Amino acid sequence: MNEPLTTLSPDARDPEQFTDAAAAVKRLEDLYEEATAFLLEKFNDTLESGRATARFRAFYPEVRITVPSHVKSDNRLSFGHVAVPGVYTATLTRPDLFRNYLTQQLGLLMRNHGVPVQVGPSNTPMPVHFAVAAHPDVTVPQEGVLDFSLRDVFDVPDLASMNDDIVNGMADPNPDGSGHLAPFTAQRVDYSLARLSHYTATHAEHFQNHVLFTNYQFYVDEFEDVARQMLADPKSGYSSFVAPGNQEITDPQDQIPGLAKLPQMPTYHLKRPDGQGITLVNIGVGPSNAKTATDHIAVLRPHAWLMVGHCAGLRNSQSLGDFVLAHAYLREDHVLDDDLPVWVPIPALAEVQVALQEAVAEVTKLEGYDLKKIMRTGTVATIDNRNWELRDQSGPVHRLSQSRAIALDMESATIAANGFRFRVPYGTLLCVSDKPLHGELKLPGMATEFYRSQVSNHLLIGIRAMEKLRQMPLERIHSRKLRSFEETAFL
Repeated sequence: MNEPLTTLSPDARDPEQFTDAAAAVKRLEDLYEEATAFLLEKFNDTLESGRATARFRAFYPEVRITVPSHVKSDNRLSFGHVAVPGVYTATLTRPDLFRNYLTQQLGLLMRNHGVPVQVGPSNTPMPVHFAVAAHPDVTVPQEGVLDFSLRDVFDVPDLASMNDDIVNGMADPNPDGSGHLAPFTAQRVDYSLARLSHYTATHAEHFQNHVLFTNYQFYVDEFEDVARQMLADPKSGYSSFVAPGNQEITDPQDQIPGLAKLPQMPTYHLKRPDGQGITLVNIGVGPSNAKTATDHIAVLRPHAWLMVGHCAGLRNSQSLGDFVLAHAYLREDHVLDDDLPVWVPIPALAEVQVALQEAVAEVTKLEGYDLKKIMRTGTVATIDNRNWELRDQSGPVHRLSQSRAIALDMESATIAANGFRFRVPYGTLLCVSDKPLHGELKLPGMATEFYRSQVSNHLLIGIRAMEKLRQMPLERIHSRKLRSFEETAFL
């Protein structure tokens, strides 16, 4: 009978207290680097030798705060404080990637409660898959390829700490009794960072704080054109453009070689040095894709995301190319039913609605009552059946009429609902591409000159709206309306 392997770990580090947020984050970075370097070294040694001489384990870093009293913090803030006294902890990953975010969140905690934070190793093992994820030249073999089981030597991803229980409001306290400080565990974040790289073919560090989602390739082409114009203007504030394959240009004249095979969700980034640029994700068609994209982008804690895609217009008064500003959602997409029941209302967010309407007015040069010629505000229905028109229409049409829906698509309500669930400000501006109830189907040759012009304007409107949101104070865009009874202190 084989003897159990001895477990080896990096040298133990005692927790340290910090009153300076930047110093605390630097300590988190050091601990993370020690853990990943240890696992990478032992992983390479094990693969090279072909045998396991010990079991190797390293731990995620952890931040911990103890709030001793009910001293009331600024009740206007939606984040940066805890509601009741107690001990709160969070396991963290990639502190280098989240440096600005962590510095801000820890700084707010210390300022609002007047107590230090404690940084040290956690009790949560780091899966070897995530430790080597930043090294594309290193591949983790599938189970059965090696002469020994990988999970006997290294820790592997664990679903027990890689779920959405915290953001869904279903998480129990941590095993040591502490409360949750952050909306996601370190393993959950690592999982999404790996998925983002796979689905978008761009590294997580390229993602910007303002994210546009689309379901039409035309917007990608327009986005690249706009990006090149921005890079040509030294006053724009944008510094580079990134395409799938992590191909980055800073000169608007540079060419971007096309990939032999595009990823499932091609993603493009118009970057600013402060991360406040704009990311465009072509999620394709369907609520499943919309949920997948937002599930993973949410861990980056963006400041806003918007859907700018095509839809079916449901009113005879609409024309191809008209805009639809969603102020309510009829959710028949079903992909979020288990996480966010359909009886949960998804409200329109005033700050986002105003930014979108002002952007439409600026780009189209229409104001007030004239704006109603090309834009209608109302309910957007999202369904999971692309060919709903081929079924008996009496049921669907009756429901659409009862809901006062003015447009129908397959992504918008999913993106808005996941924004609500993840506390990410959301909005929707769609462009009517067909009117199936009135004989104008999405067929070749149906596009008018007005439609083509409006589609070009549509992306500009999305970008302009994001630039407006970027100018808002963080506490205004991340308002209390998206927070539940018991919230994490981290945004």
